[in-house]
Amino acid sequence: MTQTSDAAPAVQEVPVAGRRRIHRAWFVAAVTFVTIIGAAAFRSVPGLLIDPLHDEFDWSRGTISAAVSVNLALYGLTAPFAAALMDRFGIRRVVAVALTVIALGSGLTVWMTAAWQLMLCWGLLVGLGSGSMALAFAATVTNRWFTERRGLVSGILTAASASGQLIFLPLLSWIVERHDWRPAAVTVALAALAVVPFVWLLLRDHPADVGQKPYGATEFVPKPAPVPGAARRAVTVLFSAARTGPFWLLAGTFAICGASTNGLIQTHFVPAAHDHDMPLTTAASLLAVIGVFDVVGTIASGWFTDRFEARRLLAVYYSLRGVSLLFLPLLLVTPSVQPPMILFIVFYGLDWVATVPPTLALCREQYGEDSAIVFGWVLASHQVGAALVAFLGGVARDTFGSYDVVWYASGALCAVAALMALVIRRRGVGAEAMA
Repeated sequence: MTQTSDAAPAVQEVPVAGRRRIHRAWFVAAVTFVTIIGAAAFRSVPGLLIDPLHDEFDWSRGTISAAVSVNLALYGLTAPFAAALMDRFGIRRVVAVALTVIALGSGLTVWMTAAWQLMLCWGLLVGLGSGSMALAFAATVTNRWFTERRGLVSGILTAASASGQLIFLPLLSWIVERHDWRPAAVTVALAALAVVPFVWLLLRDHPADVGQKPYGATEFVPKPAPVPGAARRAVTVLFSAARTGPFWLLAGTFAICGASTNGLIQTHFVPAAHDHDMPLTTAASLLAVIGVFDVVGTIASGWFTDRFEARRLLAVYYSLRGVSLLFLPLLLVTPSVQPPMILFIVFYGLDWVATVPPTLALCREQYGEDSAIVFGWVLASHQVGAALVAFLGGVARDTFGSYDVVWYASGALCAVAALMALVIRRRGVGAEAMA
């Protein structure tokens, strides 16, 4: 099968004597980082919209949270198909289309008047677009362009989403508080569109497109032919992986990860703090500070993953997260920001998505060339867990008048995830079972 027309001839890289060049892989990683930052605006909005939409349309928090849960579920369920589509059509085509869909869905919300339109625009369109921009994108770039420093690179690219949150949360919360929620939705749409030219002009699908080896590789790697039947391949890989125990343990731990981060803190922290009279911008700024320490924690986790056993790292991360969530209800009783709350923000931020590099490493160990698609399915479980808690959190707030029961339940689930991580089989066992 012939290669795509935008691929450069697969010629071997010729080093220049006496001059050390920065490998092209790092430029691709940088473009990927900026792309994920630009797409991260949509992740900053849901928690900021719950109260404004409730006030304007008189929709229940459960109804609004249901739209958020659809978004989160599709974010995950689209990921494995997106990874397969990247193998078929190339990374930059898939990502450019995904960013455009995000912009369309976010922009259309400014004209909505009914809850089903929120489900359609923010739930369906933004969910599908963001799913194609999910961590499977980072996994595909890392697997294709790097054979060394994969843990570090996956940590940096995972941290990009937190960096976007850091950039957009204070801005969007200020826009919502001063100018209503509609300008914030338009800002998300414009941010997604602004990244499209960078993707199309600067991103490349494979090292062979520019005649280079992957970073750290000793031999030139030809660009593989496009893989037809993307949907079929994604489902086939799922059925194959589902016959192994490690897949279910990874999926289970990552579902709890999503429940205790995107579904809980990202969706409900701001309205929960606002319940205790904390100003919207203050609560959003605290969430943004989590993003600051998330960057540090995720990059550090990638460095640790290159050096320590991934299973034990996951057990430590989930245990610490669970403990921090059990203390959160005690910290939300005052509208002012006290030192214990700052300690929670720092502690929780360091752990926010530190679970991604070791989870991705375990997928690579167990499933080899199919690891990006398997990770996409594991990510789907992450988002299903997030979607469930995003919805149940809103229902709990409507039913009990507070979020306390959700904090305690999520803390207990994190303890379960720590135990699950420790019983994942060692390297090679899962691959042998699949053979």
